[in-house]
Amino acid sequence: MSGGGRYTAGVMTPRAVLCAAGILLVSGTALADVKLIRRADGRAVIFNNIGSGWTVGGKAPSDSFLLARRDASTTFDDIVRQHAERERVDPRLVKSVMLVESNFNPRAVSPKGARGLMQLMPGTARRYGVTNSFDPHENIRGGTAYLSDLLDLFDGDLVRTLAAYNAGEGAVQRHGGVPPYAETREYVRRAMLVYGGDGGSPTPVLSGGFKGMSAASARRTPTAPVKLQRDGGVLLISNLGSLASGGRAAPVLGRVATAR
Repeated sequence: MSGGGRYTAGVMTPRAVLCAAGILLVSGTALADVKLIRRADGRAVIFNNIGSGWTVGGKAPSDSFLLARRDASTTFDDIVRQHAERERVDPRLVKSVMLVESNFNPRAVSPKGARGLMQLMPGTARRYGVTNSFDPHENIRGGTAYLSDLLDLFDGDLVRTLAAYNAGEGAVQRHGGVPPYAETREYVRRAMLVYGGDGGSPTPVLSGGFKGMSAASARRTPTAPVKLQRDGGVLLISNLGSLASGGRAAPVLGRVATAR
């Protein structure tokens, strides 16, 4: 899933990135921007498969778009504060999830059937007594309660909590951390970006005395070669090895070390 390139100190050189981008342009295939994130052990991971979700102008939302929207006032802010306070979940985290999930759209429906502002799957909605996922009050109540339970389940580890919100707690438990799914990896990256406000700081501590823990900074270690491949007719670029089985590969973020 990638183009070739040279590496220096475990990071792709500008020449390598440009070569990869050039291959994509020559292919004539419409692709999302190539992303570079780091595992918990510091190794760089490069990929362009962002999974499913809402779009802006037919493309996945850029980081700058998400950051510009993170502090936007919405008609749902009072509802968020109400349920966040009851569940002891940082309202900023609830809004971050809401933005990444639906762009604050109460009528959003995913290809997999998730619905509403916080994209509740039918099973999750039933679990939390949500009878109408398109009702903002019910949806936010159910989504916030789910976030609260996940924070408890994963001892306040925000990375695993967000991964479980996307992929399910069972998947996170089976893999001992962020599951090896491209969609979940990018979901966690986006949610952490929106909640933290930038892409370079360690995991933020939830504000206001709410549930949550911080994460230790990652050290840098050598990364793997970047490759180019196709998956179901879609051109993919990554250093995660073969992604022929639905975009799956080794975990990116893993189970991060946490400290209060």
